[in-house]
Amino acid sequence: MPSNSKHLPANKRRAVTVEAVVDLAAEQNPSDITTAAIARYMNVTQGALFRHFPNKEAIWQAVMEWVAERLLARVDAAAKAATTPVTALEAVFMTHIDFVSAHPGVPRMLFGELQRAEDTAAKRMARTLIRKYSERVAVLIEKGKVEGEIDPAVDTVAAGTLFIGTIQGLVMQSLLAGDTGNMQDKVPGVFAIYRRGIERKL
Repeated sequence: MPSNSKHLPANKRRAVTVEAVVDLAAEQNPSDITTAAIARYMNVTQGALFRHFPNKEAIWQAVMEWVAERLLARVDAAAKAATTPVTALEAVFMTHIDFVSAHPGVPRMLFGELQRAEDTAAKRMARTLIRKYSERVAVLIEKGKVEGEIDPAVDTVAAGTLFIGTIQGLVMQSLLAGDTGNMQDKVPGVFAIYRRGIERKL
C-alpha cells in the first residue's frame, strides 16, 4: 500500500481501505483480519480507519458493496456485448472467473460471510448479490428459450442454480488447490458441458 495513503480525501480513503481488505483476504483467513492489520497494511493508524468506518462490520459491509458493484457491472457489460443469450451466458461465466482470478480474496470473504451464524449487514449484502446475479442469469435463460437457443423444457431456476453452483465449485477447488489462476484453463470445457445441457436440440 502506498505511503501517501495517509493523505487522502474521505471517499478515496474508504475505497483504499476496501481494496486493502480484499488484498489481505487473498493472503490470510478473512476472519483473522483485524482493524490493526488493515491499518498497518495501509500505513495509517486505527484511529484514521475509524474516522471513516464506525467498526469492523462497517468495513466488511463496504467490501461486500464493492464486490457487488464491480462484479455485477462486469457481468452486465459482458452480457451486453454478446450477440446471443447463450454466448452471453458464456461471457458472464468467463467474466466471473476472471474477476475471481484477479481478486482471490473475494470468494474467501464471501464464503466466510455466508457461513456466519449471525445475520450481519455484510452477510445480507452477500445474499443480495447472489439474488441479483441469479436474476440476471434467469433473464438470459428465458431469453434463450424465446429465441430458440435454449430448450423450452429447461427449468430456469434449476439451470440458474447450476450455473452459479458450477462457478462456485470451480472457485472452491481452486481455493483448495491454492491457485485461483488455474480455473481459467478449465472454464471452456466446463461451460461446454453446461451449454450442452441447456441448448435446444435440433
